[in-house]
Amino acid sequence: MPYLLQMDFPTRGPFGSAMAEAFAELAASINDEPGFRWKIWTENADAGEAGGIYLFESHETAQRYLHKHTERLSGFGITGVTAKIFEVNEALSAINHAPLPRA
Repeated sequence: MPYLLQMDFPTRGPFGSAMAEAFAELAASINDEPGFRWKIWTENADAGEAGGIYLFESHETAQRYLHKHTERLSGFGITGVTAKIFEVNEALSAINHAPLPRA
């Protein structure tokens, strides 16, 4: 069963295309995380906030990545990280075209 990880944190940027350029290497490295399926990058320049929505294969792999990424952000001097892990209801999500494997 897949698990969704939602992470948000305060930031002064970069945002938009500058963010895409600055974090392209990080984005590519996330693909190699155990249990990782996909990520949607989020940003709100007006609110000074960024983060992401991730899908992992298990609660354990989501939790492991949450710990790793929180430590990484801390190393960048970023505090105030909020995160939640949710179990995905695949049946209802499929009705709404979620990018989940179809049975």
